[in-house]
Amino acid sequence: MARIAPFAPADQPAVLDLILSIQRDEYGIAITAEDQPDLADIPGFYLTGAGGFWVARDDDRLVGTIALRDIGDGGAALRKMFVAPSHRGGVTGVAQALLDALLVAARDRGLTHIWLGTTDRFRAAHRFYEKNGFDPVAADALPASFPRMAVDSRFYTLTLG
Repeated sequence: MARIAPFAPADQPAVLDLILSIQRDEYGIAITAEDQPDLADIPGFYLTGAGGFWVARDDDRLVGTIALRDIGDGGAALRKMFVAPSHRGGVTGVAQALLDALLVAARDRGLTHIWLGTTDRFRAAHRFYEKNGFDPVAADALPASFPRMAVDSRFYTLTLG
């Protein structure tokens, strides 16, 4: 069973390795670490305001990530949700545990809306977000402060109660 914990600076290399391997090797997205400056400064980008960054570990191996970026006006962007292929699916529960930790923190921090962007290629992610109450939203309905990635082509929102 994976453990969810807040990001620590020592996690940085493993976070970068996990995310880049999934983006490039698994999905063939031509993206580099330089294209994602948020990953070079996780504390400065995510650990401000109501934001946060969490990792999932199986023993000492980092197997998942999820981030929350405060974008103001009670809103936040869900970012960097990645789970190692070996730890996907309902059996391990890693993705659900990561999302649950983020949602608890978001509610505790007084957030009212979460927005996210993903690519058309991440079909399992679309099903996962929809199963968890996220609704598809048009790109032009995103808040102006939403940090859009060039590869994002599908967007979702969740209203927190």
